[in-house]
Amino acid sequence: IAGLGNPGPKYETTRHNVGFLAIDRLIDRWKASGPVNKYQGQIFQSTFEGDPVYLVKPQTFMNLSGQCLGPIFGFYRCKPEDLIVIHDELALPPMTLRLKTGGGTAGHNGLKSIDECIGKANNNYHRIRIGIGHPSLSEKTARMSTADYVLQQFYDDELKNLDLRLDDVADAVEAILRGQIQAAMNKYHCSDK
Repeated sequence: IAGLGNPGPKYETTRHNVGFLAIDRLIDRWKASGPVNKYQGQIFQSTFEGDPVYLVKPQTFMNLSGQCLGPIFGFYRCKPEDLIVIHDELALPPMTLRLKTGGGTAGHNGLKSIDECIGKANNNYHRIRIGIGHPSLSEKTARMSTADYVLQQFYDDELKNLDLRLDDVADAVEAILRGQIQAAMNKYHCSDK
């Protein structure tokens, strides 16, 4: 399970780092051990319902996430359905949650890098997309470039909502691991949260 983001305290609570924040929630929930610094990433280990699970925070910066995940994918002889990637999504309203298996990258550079490094034939992995909204949709951020917006810290009120949403992300991950992705889609795609 990989959460996408950028390493370092400067980026810790930025919009682009919701994937890292989701991994942190899973680390706490599952009492994961680690990290082991390997393959240009931080790897945490836990179990879920008796099966080993690896939680990964690439340390390559967002646009090069595949340089971390490609070697891990190969080393563990993963199949696409073994991989869950959690990332931010500009095209979704803030704090909405959408699950998807396979498909395109929708211009997300982290996903592009993953597809390049694991091979497009392997892009049928699961994605959990956390909406961060587009800067043009808010008066506060309307004049901001997209690059500046995704690297901006969340506002305090957004962090409160995100805290609740991260519990939903963890629940969605668990549903995927149980083979219940359709039930999770039905729950979160219809949610008004």
